[in-house]
Amino acid sequence: MVTDAHIHVQPWRQLSPGALARMASGRRDLDLIRRVLDDPAEFLRFLDQQGIERAVLVNYVSPDVIGFTDEVNDFVGGFCRGHEDRLVAMGGVHPRLDPDPAGSLRHIVETHGIRALKLHPPHQHFQVNAYRDGGRLPGLAALYARAQELRIPVMIHTGTSIFPGARNIFGDPMAIDDVAVDFPDLTIVMAHGGRPLWMETCFFLLRRHPNVFMDVSGIPPRLLPRYFPRLSEVAATSRSSAPFPSRRRSGGRCSKGRRKECSGCGRPGRRDAGVQASGAEGPPGRRSSGDSGPQVTVGSPGNSSMRRARSASAMVTNSTPTA
Repeated sequence: MVTDAHIHVQPWRQLSPGALARMASGRRDLDLIRRVLDDPAEFLRFLDQQGIERAVLVNYVSPDVIGFTDEVNDFVGGFCRGHEDRLVAMGGVHPRLDPDPAGSLRHIVETHGIRALKLHPPHQHFQVNAYRDGGRLPGLAALYARAQELRIPVMIHTGTSIFPGARNIFGDPMAIDDVAVDFPDLTIVMAHGGRPLWMETCFFLLRRHPNVFMDVSGIPPRLLPRYFPRLSEVAATSRSSAPFPSRRRSGGRCSKGRRKECSGCGRPGRRDAGVQASGAEGPPGRRSSGDSGPQVTVGSPGNSSMRRARSASAMVTNSTPTA
């Protein structure tokens, strides 16, 4: 099974003029994008054409920078309704603007069927560890605790953004170290591998924490060996039916001999020695620049039935606890 773990299917009409202009610049596929974002059936046909069985539809709240309000949760929940076997609704709350982000998370999970949470520090203007040491966002701790309780994976944008109003100081992923330590049962996904400045930091966090994952969406495959020269040591592709892949290790045991469970579905999982993959981050319709077409390989090295598909984002799991 090929799962695109990071594709932006969002209410495009909410985009601010500046964000829309930046998104549209140089694109010739806007008609396709608008068509698939308006019609779940059209989007599923698009996935079929690309050979993608399942997709995680990424949404987040950023009214002041991008234009997205908390209505994105109603949008993505409705978009996925009736197609939950193929579409995973990732929603958002705004930790800086929402007085009760933990309560809002429970609400969107129960009301809209949200199955994963996206936080975007450069577009929401906050540090992910701003709950510590008298930080200005104490509600963040309650948000992470609630996500941990509900077994909701949290995707955190890492790396830079060129949208007007983005604050890239918040794209440094090192603050995720505190979150991973303080909430060891919270599944954390570092989106984009910290590109183009903090790849080594993301790789360190990936190796250190058993509850931290990474996706490499938005990185042209030709750049992966330069950005992550040791990626083959840890990379594995998802063959799970959960919103995010289970921790996979040959024999179904983690490094301490305990069987792991997938945070998305609670099923026991195992990690195979897999191969890395990557793909285009952003709305459907355009591949990563400078590459002939992203490819994702599904299967272990010894699997003769490996399959390839275009436009798929890879999820990478950590291999060993050493850095």
